[in-house]
Amino acid sequence: GRATLASHELEKPTREEPMPIKVGDRLPNATFMVMTPEGPKPKTTDEIFKGKKVVLFAVPGAFTPTCHKNHLPGFVQNASAIKAKGVDTIAVTGVNDVFVMDAWKKASGADGIIEFLADGSAKFASAIGLTADLTERGLGIRSQRYAMLVDDGVVKVLNVEDAPGKADISGAENLLKSL
Repeated sequence: GRATLASHELEKPTREEPMPIKVGDRLPNATFMVMTPEGPKPKTTDEIFKGKKVVLFAVPGAFTPTCHKNHLPGFVQNASAIKAKGVDTIAVTGVNDVFVMDAWKKASGADGIIEFLADGSAKFASAIGLTADLTERGLGIRSQRYAMLVDDGVVKVLNVEDAPGKADISGAENLLKSL
């Protein structure tokens, strides 16, 4: 019986989530989709983060109540204060397709202030170990809510929210204190 159990165990595909990223880690290579005047285009982590100071925050979903009414507006309102601290780019990512992210950008008044990075298949969220399984709510695998400061691809500050319906730890005001 023991050998049978072992070989059966080997056949089961195991999908290991990576350990959650932490301060001092380098972001993994990933590709987001962004909307351009010519339509959707890929944009790599290198293109976004290399040689720059970037504030990246993540939402479980575009247009969802906390993200739309609280998290994103905080970064829009604090954008100039954040940029005054030497930040080159403020970007938001979410596990939504590029068309939804683009519609959210236009609807939220964040166009030209915040860069919207679509992580439609949760590849980036998975690569940094910060996914949230919201299948029970009909949302599938999403990103956890967090905010980070990335300097030339290395995480310098990481604020991960402890509950999906809140945007305090990961909010703009809290991040601003650590810049």
